[in-house]
Amino acid sequence: MAAAVASDATCEKTNVVEVEAVVPACDGSKQEEIANANTFDDAKPGVAPTTAPWPLWKLCLLALPQLGVQVMWCFLGPCSAPFMVHLGMGHSLATLNNIAGPVVGFFTGPLVGAWSDRCTSRFGRRRPIIIGGLISTWVAGILFAASEHMISGSGAIAFAAPMFWVLDVTVNVLQTPNRALVADLASEEQQVPMQVVFVFFMAIGNFIGFSIMQIYAVPTDHMLELMLIICSINTVCVLIQSLVAKETPLVRSAESSSSCCGPVVSIFRSVKGMPRLFYHLAAVQCLVWIGNTAWNNYGAQWFANSVYGGDQHAPEGSPEKIAYGKGMAAFGLGGQIKAGLQLTSALIIIALLLKTTVRPRTVYAPCVLIGAVVNFLASFAVGTSGAFATVCFLISILPETGSFAIPFGLVATLNKRAEQEGKQVSTALQMALLNCCVTVGQQICTLSLAAIEAGIPDLKEALPYVFILAGVAHSLGGVGAAFLNDRPPQAIETSDPSETVKV
Repeated sequence: MAAAVASDATCEKTNVVEVEAVVPACDGSKQEEIANANTFDDAKPGVAPTTAPWPLWKLCLLALPQLGVQVMWCFLGPCSAPFMVHLGMGHSLATLNNIAGPVVGFFTGPLVGAWSDRCTSRFGRRRPIIIGGLISTWVAGILFAASEHMISGSGAIAFAAPMFWVLDVTVNVLQTPNRALVADLASEEQQVPMQVVFVFFMAIGNFIGFSIMQIYAVPTDHMLELMLIICSINTVCVLIQSLVAKETPLVRSAESSSSCCGPVVSIFRSVKGMPRLFYHLAAVQCLVWIGNTAWNNYGAQWFANSVYGGDQHAPEGSPEKIAYGKGMAAFGLGGQIKAGLQLTSALIIIALLLKTTVRPRTVYAPCVLIGAVVNFLASFAVGTSGAFATVCFLISILPETGSFAIPFGLVATLNKRAEQEGKQVSTALQMALLNCCVTVGQQICTLSLAAIEAGIPDLKEALPYVFILAGVAHSLGGVGAAFLNDRPPQAIETSDPSETVKV
């Protein structure tokens, strides 16, 4: 993935984080050098100070909040639309409300990333925003999940729908600075491995999320209890991260601009200076996430309604209600196994990238193309076979694992190299822009399914069509990934003729 390079007027320094007993004491001149390196100065670029490599286990602890965030996403993805249906909303509108995540992620991520890169809090750049995101997630999550207990009738729908949008904003605030905090600390050689560590934690988070959905036969009947568990997990993860890291505050120089529009201007400048490889990867990432969203957000409904023929509104004890519970149980069990496969595939990817000369594209493209095959099988061949559906569900993890490990790792590596060369970098913003590509794919998938459900009211018949869309998108994405320009380090031309970036 190409690193976004900020243009001439903006200087975004890489954050410096200290862990006790790791960085030796400095003499006066060295302390002055470090202080100067952490000064935010719009007029001239600088290079972050060189520090000793961080132990992998401490970097892993800093990445731990990604586990909690993934538990939240794993739970909200398949349960949000059924919960809105549980409150009385129609299927098409419930699916359309899922557009909240992609839309707010598209705008919130870059803004929070730019804000984090420029934050001059005495507690550091990343942790204040992470902690603020955690507190707001508690508030929004509990209000969303408790809507039916607070308001009765149609008022619960009117309250829960916008609160779901607020919850998506808060989770994005909590999530965005995490990868940047780790990227700030890891050496160039540790960047790709640490992004795979993120996938490792996401796999654990997915396992926990699917396990939480197994606590009750119909999770949407117990949203408040489950939301309390998930918010508690996030609190523990953020607390551990905060205890490990001590950030050196970013000092804004007297000449630097304090305009409230600074983060927005920074976004446009970063986009302008990105290498052309970024635009190629952006298109691939969008296509890949059209397919991934079909499974992540609508796999549970597909299992319960299309494969098992269930109905969540059927009377208790009826065959349809029992079938719905069996479908949700099969989805939950498949998700637990899928999380284990995600863990295994992440380890295989990191081994291939570190121990061989295999290029990232030769790993990424096959993962996506295999996903295309299982999408078409899910649409045309599975029918009512629960075992076949589970096999397709398990294999569908390959495109997701590749999309999280390889593109983010390439961005982190390019940023670290650009930083060492004295170039201007904005790590959190660039990670957030990459995540925007994910949200575009999610938007396309969600809007497409909502349109399908509007034309085909029977959910059982409508859902297989979204897997046809997913198969086409993964096919195009896999071909695009096969032609990524991921050659070894050398200068390549960027969209800004005055700059070059090594890839």
